[in-house]
Amino acid sequence: MLEISDNGRTWLLSGPTSSYALHLTDGDELLHLHWGPRIALADAEALAVRPLPQYWPFESPLDGREEYPVEGGPRFVRPALSVRTDERRGTEWSFERHESEGDELRLRFCDGGLNVTLHYRMRGDVVERWVTLDNRGTDLELLRADSAAWTLPDREGWRLSQLHGRWGAESRLAQAPLTYGEKVIGSRRGHTGHQHLPWVALDIDATEERGEVYGCALGWSGSWRIAVAQLPDARVQVTGGAGYDDSGLLRLAAGESFTTPVFAGLWSDGGFGGASRAWHAYQRAYVIPDAGRDRPVLFNSWEATEFDISEEQQSLLARRAAAIGVELFVVDDGWFGTRTSDRAGLGDWTPNPDRFPSGLKPLAEYVHALGMQFGIWVEPEMVNPDSELYRAHPDWVQYQSGRKRTEFRNQLVLNLARDDVREYLWERLDGLLSSAPIDYVKWDFNRCFSDAGWPGEAYPQRLWVDHVHALYDLLDRLRAAHPGVAFESCSGGGGRIDLGVLGRTDQVWTSDNTDPLDRLAIQHGFSQIHPARAMAAWVTDSPNAMLNHRASSLRFRFVSAMAGVLGVGGDLAQWTEEELAEAGEWVALYKEIRPLVQRGDLYRLRPPRGGLSAVQYVLGGETVVLAWLQAQSYGEPLPALRLRGLDPTAAYECLETGEIHRGAVLVHHGLRTGLKGDLDAAVIRLRRI
Repeated sequence: MLEISDNGRTWLLSGPTSSYALHLTDGDELLHLHWGPRIALADAEALAVRPLPQYWPFESPLDGREEYPVEGGPRFVRPALSVRTDERRGTEWSFERHESEGDELRLRFCDGGLNVTLHYRMRGDVVERWVTLDNRGTDLELLRADSAAWTLPDREGWRLSQLHGRWGAESRLAQAPLTYGEKVIGSRRGHTGHQHLPWVALDIDATEERGEVYGCALGWSGSWRIAVAQLPDARVQVTGGAGYDDSGLLRLAAGESFTTPVFAGLWSDGGFGGASRAWHAYQRAYVIPDAGRDRPVLFNSWEATEFDISEEQQSLLARRAAAIGVELFVVDDGWFGTRTSDRAGLGDWTPNPDRFPSGLKPLAEYVHALGMQFGIWVEPEMVNPDSELYRAHPDWVQYQSGRKRTEFRNQLVLNLARDDVREYLWERLDGLLSSAPIDYVKWDFNRCFSDAGWPGEAYPQRLWVDHVHALYDLLDRLRAAHPGVAFESCSGGGGRIDLGVLGRTDQVWTSDNTDPLDRLAIQHGFSQIHPARAMAAWVTDSPNAMLNHRASSLRFRFVSAMAGVLGVGGDLAQWTEEELAEAGEWVALYKEIRPLVQRGDLYRLRPPRGGLSAVQYVLGGETVVLAWLQAQSYGEPLPALRLRGLDPTAAYECLETGEIHRGAVLVHHGLRTGLKGDLDAAVIRLRRI
């Protein structure tokens, strides 16, 4: 809901439980008033008449109070907007007008020929903010154009939460006291990155289910930066947007414009769990395509076959996958060009004639006849030097003149900012999806930018932004032309996970690390911001050959992967009949609980810190608990689990034991005791009676 004061200079956006207020002074200074519990317009107007504090000349009363601090004038904080022309640098803007359309508020400012529009929209309790810059004057350079600056209320003792990691160890939660100065996270790698997810949260003393939490999440799939600053007067502001530094974002000629990605903010008084559930509901309702449709159980051939694939071999795996209840069969890397290793073939998106002599259509039709959907793996943004595409167009990659072209994984990055490259990929991918009944595409991105040059281009720096816009354009065009095809975002695991790519894909590959124990911590961090509906998780072979060679039971592997979108990635051709039969039982059970996992409210009952950990999903009158025993010392009895999110006046039947529970129940989880370190897992289902 949007409310506007009678004088048109105070604005209040309200959701079910929270409000966001801002005010324009007589001097055209746009000030932040309130972000937190829901208030009335009269409350916001009362806040608006409070005078700014007076400081000595070494400080500015605007710092930490402005909605969108620009460079220039009486300001010393990090600017959200930094603009340079041939004559001057900085912004001296004046207010023009406000506009509202539906639930969106637009505030328009101008500085000469530059028009700046600040956008606000409330989605549930999530505030979406972004900025449009429209140049109607002389050419200018955007050095920095953040999407928003978030101002927190005056508090003492802020704690900062973030998700950090690396390849194979993504999305791990870290929390630490916020100190004076700036904490900066981001990516300068050209994609979202494995090192940080673009999300932060701040609290004072919140627990999992109680206390105020402020969170911010950026929807951008390229290089990015979020800066959390505790200013000298203890006020805290969070700025964030596309691009990592201030060396130059874009050049805008007269008549050109730039719209920043969305930087979303959320206040919750339900602790970290309440904040997570609000983020999940927001993404299911407004971000993820077709989020009301449950994702199928998939099988992916990569760990079973790697590059050594054939139509006959894939058909064998498809039969075994169908027999255990798999619904989507995916052929991974190695089906195209001369792709017999990672040294060749990227860029040549036609089926290998030796492996698929009649193309992909016969295999896709065979998979469909088995009752499954059919999917493929692609990596369109990359090229191998040993490929027909590179031999024909060596200038289509990112490179610096006179410098060696750096290869990672024997590949280079195509310059998608070029119109001819983008059109080539559109033609190849559209043709591929038209050539066979393909239902799913796993879109990978297996290296970072390193030689981000564009010889001959007047402003080569723009490729950092234009590459991401080209990626979005390709995904949008392909989804429009092939509405029945689902897409998964992958980047060597969790290297491209953010609200921007989630708005164009149906799920994301969380990590290349499929060890079920490691995955518990990765999935715990992922769940702080993103829902299980988007989190792909696989059951692979044991011992885990990819990273640590740890052995685990099929039971533990399945229950770990059932916490998200279940997939199977092991070599089914080598599984015993007993393993296949057990796998079929787990797949069948997952299909029963899938609506709860993918669409239910998540409660993190016990974090994965050793010993017992558990998560709970609630949907309607049903709930399911997934529990894991990571280790046990001295044969101690395991604690019961206190369930959440249930009707305290209702009775619930445990489907595994037949026991009847009431209200906020304590459930014993069925894990075997006395294991002294052995991994075990359990699924507990309850239904309201």
